[in-house]
Amino acid sequence: MKDLINELQLKIERLESEISFKNGLISMLSHDSKEMFGNFLWLVEALEEKTIGEEDFLNLLPQIKSDARKNLQTIHDSTSWLKTQYGEFKIKPEKIIVMDLFHYFEEKYAAKLKEKNIKFYFKGNPNAFVTTDRFLLEYVLDKILNNAVKYSLPGQDVYLQEVTGGDQVILSVIDFGTGMAEKYLSAIFTYENAVFQGTAGEKGVGLSLKIVKNFVSLMHGNIQIISAENAGTTVSLFFT
Repeated sequence: MKDLINELQLKIERLESEISFKNGLISMLSHDSKEMFGNFLWLVEALEEKTIGEEDFLNLLPQIKSDARKNLQTIHDSTSWLKTQYGEFKIKPEKIIVMDLFHYFEEKYAAKLKEKNIKFYFKGNPNAFVTTDRFLLEYVLDKILNNAVKYSLPGQDVYLQEVTGGDQVILSVIDFGTGMAEKYLSAIFTYENAVFQGTAGEKGVGLSLKIVKNFVSLMHGNIQIISAENAGTTVSLFFT
């Protein structure tokens, strides 16, 4: 009976977590969409009514573009998450060579890395592998690496590190960028954290990391973030 009660309690906690995640996601999408389209509509109407000059209108366009790009990324992230919620989505474990992942992201991020003069390195056993769902793992590493590049200063290094111990594989993305203060780190997976700005002005609201945590859970793994302001961030994924 005690085991049954514990199992039911875990299911209740899992459902409450999922409901909270979904409600937060809907709230964020609603707020961001209203804000972006509201600002854009205000600008167009102001231009039509000549309450704002063309020069001022053009000066505001970069901000509108930045907000639109942020919202588009939010939609892309939400679409990826929705793929796991409807239909017959099931985890498809397969053997994934970690070095192959490194080369995949090295090529995908070549332009961004060159633009910020950031070197991307691999540390670990080149023959190491992890057995999990490729779609979920690539999404997770993509978002973590994107943040590492976003919050790194020109000339800094970023690492993908692999450590295998016993039956556990740890994949870590390590950067030496701006890092985060403890007050932000403690709320990184909630909907209470602030909007962060990258070293080149890139914006982010942290939605991708919330989905990352959800995807890591689907892969039956764990995630750990260690960060210090102006000292960098290490995001580690634990798989067994």
